[in-house]
Amino acid sequence: MPYEVNWNGASADVVAPSSSKALPLEVRLWPHNSLAPSGFVWFMAATLGMLAIPLVGLLGTVALWGVLPFMLAVVGLLWLSLNRSWRDRSIEETFALTSDAATLIRRDPNGTTRDWTANPYWVRIEMHPKVGTVEDYLTLHGGPRDVEIGAFLTPEERRDLCTLLRRGLTLARE
Repeated sequence: MPYEVNWNGASADVVAPSSSKALPLEVRLWPHNSLAPSGFVWFMAATLGMLAIPLVGLLGTVALWGVLPFMLAVVGLLWLSLNRSWRDRSIEETFALTSDAATLIRRDPNGTTRDWTANPYWVRIEMHPKVGTVEDYLTLHGGPRDVEIGAFLTPEERRDLCTLLRRGLTLARE
């Protein structure tokens, strides 16, 4: 799951402890990246190797110089597009909950930070079954504005996150 849960400063499972001494709660969320850095290297090497196979027959001919720039352009554009995809998915959300405040901080790929703070007593977590094409849309209410949390998670992960956050808010209100 692309999130990490810390109860009272220690990593824990998704299930919340039963006592209110478990606060503070901190949940870090990030998008799932299916291609690890080592996988990127292997993929680029395999692509370059497969594109080089047809060039073997062109070695020593003038046609090599006509085909080579296009093959290098393909490899370069593939490298740029995969790097752009990684950069666009470098989002991180941190939800922190204490008995005094509920805070959501979102760091976007361009480096900007957006934050939201509310009194945990007034915070409501709503799971909308379907909003447009998005299933299990998760929002937080009770602060200066309503905010979405975990937009990049799968519907199942958002349901698990909703259960976790509701349990944490119950503990904060005790």
